[in-house]
Amino acid sequence: MNWFEALIIGFVQGISEFLPISSSAHLLIAEKMLGISYHDPTLTFEVWLHFASLLAVFVYFRKELHSLLSNAANYVLKGSSTGKNDFRFVLLLLVSTFITFIAGKLLESALGSGITNFSLIAVALIITGIFLIFIEHGGFRERKGKEDITIRDACWIGVAQAIAVIPGISRAGSTLVGAMMLGLKKEEALRYSFLLSIPIISGLTLLKLTSISSFSGLSAASLAIAFLSAFLFALIGIRWLISMVQNTKLSYFAVYCIILGIFVWITYGSETVTAAGV
Repeated sequence: MNWFEALIIGFVQGISEFLPISSSAHLLIAEKMLGISYHDPTLTFEVWLHFASLLAVFVYFRKELHSLLSNAANYVLKGSSTGKNDFRFVLLLLVSTFITFIAGKLLESALGSGITNFSLIAVALIITGIFLIFIEHGGFRERKGKEDITIRDACWIGVAQAIAVIPGISRAGSTLVGAMMLGLKKEEALRYSFLLSIPIISGLTLLKLTSISSFSGLSAASLAIAFLSAFLFALIGIRWLISMVQNTKLSYFAVYCIILGIFVWITYGSETVTAAGV
């Protein structure tokens, strides 16, 4: 992989990781359109990109994470009553994470060989677009704040996020829809989705680390360029999504996903998907 290919794949991964447009689908489409092969048998590159995305979330939400974890730790270690809600919130995130991994594994088993052609990815992208329309125009009763989220809510949000194992289904989109259907306020649903991405991406990265055997075939320059590209554009993606949600403009992403889905269907049809996305 040369430096330009690393830059492109880092850009695609970073900008699409936190936008509700499915990073896995975009990586597969980018590979097909540009003839770029980013897949590494050792999974080194895949894990590297996940590290970049994870670091972007930590950097963007560093103050909130520090406050959340400090308050939760004070509750556990010192019995501070002010940290009770934060401790409970951390537990809810862990419940959602556990359910996501269980439901995700079950869904992967049910899919068998998984997504095998681009027409299925096209359909999934269109479904993501419909998800986003529901978020904007679904008439959800946005009544729940941070303190109102229940264990049941956390479980269902985990199930919603697990659907994103299908390339073309957006993790952010499915999580937002799931949370808002349960009555969470839009801003709280978005916050929960971002914070939930931390244990999810961390868990996926740790699982993939066990499969890494070497760094063969990847130059230090390519790794550095891809990492920086993914990190910087992930930060942009996070800020962009927050702005779009606040200004009620997710319909733009909905239109984009639907148009892209139609384009992929017409252009690539039943062509075989040769590799899994990141």
